[in-house]
Amino acid sequence: MASITTILSTVFLSVFSVVGIRTADEPNYQVLNDYDNIQIRQYPPLLVAQTQVTGDYKTSGNQGFKRLAGYIFGDNQAQQTIEMTTPVMQEQKESEFIEMTTPVLQQHVGDVWTMAFMIPSSYTLATVPKPLDPEVKLTELPSKKVAVLSYTGRLTEANIQEKSTELQTWLSEHHYTPLSPAQSAAYDPPWTVPFLRRNEIHIEIK
Repeated sequence: MASITTILSTVFLSVFSVVGIRTADEPNYQVLNDYDNIQIRQYPPLLVAQTQVTGDYKTSGNQGFKRLAGYIFGDNQAQQTIEMTTPVMQEQKESEFIEMTTPVLQQHVGDVWTMAFMIPSSYTLATVPKPLDPEVKLTELPSKKVAVLSYTGRLTEANIQEKSTELQTWLSEHHYTPLSPAQSAAYDPPWTVPFLRRNEIHIEIK
């Protein structure tokens, strides 16, 4: 099986320049409060393709990325030609290339990892191509208020856990009520030097 770095490189090559500059669309959100490296954001409803994998961080990362990357690169059943502001490519098997947005979200509950790619806002649940892989699910997330901690460095399980604990502690100290487990959000290709990377931890709050 390809390594997670190989899979990440394949996915991110389609949405980033070779020098690591971010070009992919991001969800529109409103910053409600800004505390330096922590923000309180209001996100609109979002459409995501997601999958769940049981296993350790590396194994689930490989499998989750392979499934979701396959979906956005053509492993889907095109139902119509969709006009987009970002490129749409029609393949011979009549599957569509779906432009990827950032961030990539990953959440850990027990030994189950959930990974999600965000779908461009030009799609709706009714119009987005349906996955051929039954393990890939399309989900419409409701609008929500989210506490976000931003950090740089390598995207490792240890760093994710450390920053998740830091944000959970901050929420408790500032009397915010968490409504979800911590999620890891990644914005950059794997070749980006660590101190330039944009990583985030997201926790939905009341």
